[in-house]
Amino acid sequence: MLVMSEAVVLQGRRLEPPDIVRIREMIADHPDWSRRRLSEALCAQWDWRNGNGQIKDMAARTLLVKLQARGLIQLPARRQTPSNRMACRKLLPQNWDITPVTGTLGDLGPLQVQEVSSDAVRRIQFAAALADFHYLGCGGTVGENLQYMVHDKAGRLLACLLFGSAAWKCRSRDEFIGWSPKQKQQRLPLVTNNSRFLILPHVKVPHLASWVLGRVLRRLSADWQQKYGHRIVLVETFVEQRFVGTSYRAANWIRLGSTTGRSRQDRERKLRVPVKDVYVYPLDRSFQKALAS
Repeated sequence: MLVMSEAVVLQGRRLEPPDIVRIREMIADHPDWSRRRLSEALCAQWDWRNGNGQIKDMAARTLLVKLQARGLIQLPARRQTPSNRMACRKLLPQNWDITPVTGTLGDLGPLQVQEVSSDAVRRIQFAAALADFHYLGCGGTVGENLQYMVHDKAGRLLACLLFGSAAWKCRSRDEFIGWSPKQKQQRLPLVTNNSRFLILPHVKVPHLASWVLGRVLRRLSADWQQKYGHRIVLVETFVEQRFVGTSYRAANWIRLGSTTGRSRQDRERKLRVPVKDVYVYPLDRSFQKALAS
């Protein structure tokens, strides 16, 4: 294994070389522990919790995986295969009513917007919709996240939105906020990323997308506070340039610029990924003060 000579920042935590030594010792002292047990023990050791006092075991598990990828630790073998898009397609129901939905917003009747991340049944439906209809699939979420589903008066699913961890690096966003590396390390949890936004393909209703964005954003910070014990002050999203971003523009998001076409996984700077436009939406007028003061 490699020897770490200087500090690194992973999952918003600064790790010094002695921290890596202690993690290695914990793994060596408990060879029978699973990755989950190791992450829970690490959270207990650091007292690493969210605003509601819940341990951040998923963040700890991701941190451990990243340390292993850098050659700094050796984790025990996985005991469960992580989910992926194809697994979602095999395991989740796919019986959709794809009768075209047209007309106006008024024709849909009172729309129901529900946050479903704590509802096991709705979470399955949410993942199934992304797996079947979103070009990025259902993927998976790590750490803090909220999931919204929008239904019409008849109970038909119209849209899904997923909010999760903000990107660690985004030049145009960081310049827009004006925060220092230390401030970003401490306050990145106050920013969330809208990583999925799906209007089901058979739903063709003018202005629905911008209405959904506006309605969800009005409740997003309060929902986050209720679930995780802290607010959200800024939302970001990345839109591939083959899309126009019309819905975000119509909902008054701010376009900051474009990404460089590099992946966060591209340590050798060889992998090209689609260039994306960067949009943000402040939920608080004093967001810059909250993030960069």
